[in-house]
Amino acid sequence: MSSSERKTLVDLYLTEPSLLAKRLCPDARIEATTEAFEDEDGHVRIYPPGGIREEEIADIEGKLADRCVDILVEKGVFIRSAVYD
Repeated sequence: MSSSERKTLVDLYLTEPSLLAKRLCPDARIEATTEAFEDEDGHVRIYPPGGIREEEIADIEGKLADRCVDILVEKGVFIRSAVYD
């Protein structure tokens, strides 16, 4: 796979968890970057509005982590996600 094909693939799979995060927490600010640390391909950072409950944060983190694992296993793209309060 060429580097441009790999970049397109990473961009596609950064978009998917970003949209999922927006569905799970519509008022959150979402950042998706291709910053690479070690073997990671990108990051999705979720900044929910103030006052969100810990249970909601855990639910968002769990669903995003599950999808990111699926993407890694299915497509070989390592996307990290995290919720910041």
